[in-house]
Amino acid sequence: MAGKTTIVSGIILIGLFICAVLLCGCTGTTETEKTTPVTTGENPLKETKVQPGAAGVLTITGSTTVLPVAAQAAEIYMDTHPGVDVQVNGGGSGAGVQSAGEGTAMIGMASRDLKKEEKEKYPELLEHQIAIDGIAIITHKTNPIASLTLDQVKAIYNGNITNWKDVGGNDASIVVIGRDSASGTREFFHEKVMNKEDFVPTQLEKNSNGAVKQSVAQTPAAIGYVGLGYIDDTVHAVPILVDGKSVIPSIESVKDKSYPIARPLNFLTNGEPSGIIAEFIAFIDSPEGQKIVTEEGFVPLTN
Repeated sequence: MAGKTTIVSGIILIGLFICAVLLCGCTGTTETEKTTPVTTGENPLKETKVQPGAAGVLTITGSTTVLPVAAQAAEIYMDTHPGVDVQVNGGGSGAGVQSAGEGTAMIGMASRDLKKEEKEKYPELLEHQIAIDGIAIITHKTNPIASLTLDQVKAIYNGNITNWKDVGGNDASIVVIGRDSASGTREFFHEKVMNKEDFVPTQLEKNSNGAVKQSVAQTPAAIGYVGLGYIDDTVHAVPILVDGKSVIPSIESVKDKSYPIARPLNFLTNGEPSGIIAEFIAFIDSPEGQKIVTEEGFVPLTN
């Protein structure tokens, strides 16, 4: 009896197997086929990443002075161009020059003109001025120096003046704060104000305008320099004495050229821009783009 039961069970199992095979055959798909991805010669598990330069992606790198303008313009531009991703990063003007020159960014940002050696290294680089900026000398709010001459600013930064009492302030040692070597603001300041003389060795170097402003705002005896767009009520902007007249750093004084520390803000491209690069630069040059320049505290190129 047990033998017959085993034979019958075996027949039933074989029948069920045959039915399962026939059923799979009818649907035309095996379980293995369902879980096997279709490939086109590439690794199907390979992650797809959008690379700089791909359609719809615009990469911008460089000056922290120019960065607020580029970032705000990027937001507005992307709102009206939903298929575009504009990626803006800082790093300083030196990084902007290198990134644009070596093609790791589509637009470089620089808060100064190109240097001779940079032009020689990257002969295809083109400058596109988008605004004008003034460099403001700032002190702590509790140290409202009435004014300084450019010679006094230079003497503070090269270490010849070390106490605020020597320029009409309190009896306190001056804490000198500046920018790091990658900064276009530092490059311009070094040439325009320092006449290429060395900075005092005790200078505290910061990697952005924002970091300089924050350090000055937190240090009663500090002095620093920042782009015009970074002036606010957390610090004191020092007027500069020009021919006996105190000139406050402002859009108006930079525009009428009465303020003596001003420089261009540039976009850099590797060759003549085209496509999305040309379109974004054109947007910055448009009335809407120049309005952003003004709102960020810089001087527009147009009225």
